[in-house]
Amino acid sequence: MLMKAANGKLKLYGFNNLTKSLSFNIYDICYTKSDEDRTKYIEYIDEQYNSTRLTKILSDVTEMIGASVLNVAKQDYDPQGASVTLLISEEEVPLYVLDPSCNRGIITPVRENIVGHLDKSHVTVHTYPESHPQNEISTFRVDIDVTTCGTISPLKALNYLIQSFDSDIITIDYRVRGFTRDIHGRKHFIDHKINSIQNFIAKETIDRYNLIDMNIYQSSIFHTKMRISDLVLSNYLFEIKEEDLSPKERKEIIKKLDREISEIFYGINLPKV
Repeated sequence: MLMKAANGKLKLYGFNNLTKSLSFNIYDICYTKSDEDRTKYIEYIDEQYNSTRLTKILSDVTEMIGASVLNVAKQDYDPQGASVTLLISEEEVPLYVLDPSCNRGIITPVRENIVGHLDKSHVTVHTYPESHPQNEISTFRVDIDVTTCGTISPLKALNYLIQSFDSDIITIDYRVRGFTRDIHGRKHFIDHKINSIQNFIAKETIDRYNLIDMNIYQSSIFHTKMRISDLVLSNYLFEIKEEDLSPKERKEIIKKLDREISEIFYGINLPKV
């Protein structure tokens, strides 16, 4: 832990080069009864979370943590999915030292975007819409990584990222790597207080989920898993109205949804009954 000097500031030898990494797996579950519904769901997800919207989300994250965009590369995939990578810096880099491959987030149709030299901070997102015809469930997965160097912290964007997606299961990993050194030569392996990622999650979010932690404090590794507490059927139906379902159908759908969420949350395939 970084200890403050008498004037409230710790004097470092060089700069704060701690690396802080925040990683998300976010899952949205939906009941899609027919092949047509599954196709429409994937088309809907691709439209809602295309690379342009994802770029906006990551740009907002960059602003929240106090960083500057150096380069943006984005891509929509066929048949589905999208990826965006932002190369960012703790402070704005003057134009005269900016590498010519960096576009500062200005995307033009004729420009070939190159992402490289990721020795500094970066933010990435990848989406994976998928479905399975045998269980009538479709799943939308988002992977997000926010890695920063220095004093800026990805934890500042934690709640914004959670709120940016409809999430039934969330897996969050946070790790602080490396060390920084003070003027007396003493190493500091972390520069902020943390004993759980839950400390940084809004209470109204925690109230909606069941959460478990698995942390390795000696290595500054923190892991939190979250699953939605209450399954409200109307939130999971696509192209179907709840009032058009019989009580038996509603019960069966809830059972299928709960099974899918449980398998993803625990990382196992449950035995068929």
